[in-house]
Amino acid sequence: MKLVIGSDHAGFALKVAIGDLLRSLGHEVLDVGAFNENPSDYPDFAEAVGHMVLDGKAERGVLICGSGVGASVAANKLMGIRAGMCHDTYSAHQGVEHDDINVLVLGSRVVGVKLAEDLVKAFLGAKFTKEERHVRRLGKVKALEAKFGAGAKVKV
Repeated sequence: MKLVIGSDHAGFALKVAIGDLLRSLGHEVLDVGAFNENPSDYPDFAEAVGHMVLDGKAERGVLICGSGVGASVAANKLMGIRAGMCHDTYSAHQGVEHDDINVLVLGSRVVGVKLAEDLVKAFLGAKFTKEERHVRRLGKVKALEAKFGAGAKVKV
């Protein structure tokens, strides 16, 4: 599988470990940075990962920042990106199976390398089920994007 990985400075060390894991599993890995631990901004890498997925240059993405929260928020601003922040294996595979997430977001200050490896394996091993209820729900998510744009304010 062709994958894209990206992180800010806080996620750099974990990104290196995940990149090594992915390559050892036979995946092609596109690394969009950061390339060191110098201070950097997670939205830049969320955008880079998201565009690689949206442009079809990668099938899925892995995005890492300190907590996972900021990168998740930023990635989900891109229409068509469904980024799921996961810190347990159930969510990592269920997010793909039910919600068709295409970017896995990890918090490097929340999970260790071993758990992160398990999360990535669960994410990559899962496929969208295409069950009617999941397709219907995903259709509603896409309709919200079309109506309001990714990340738009919605009056409730």
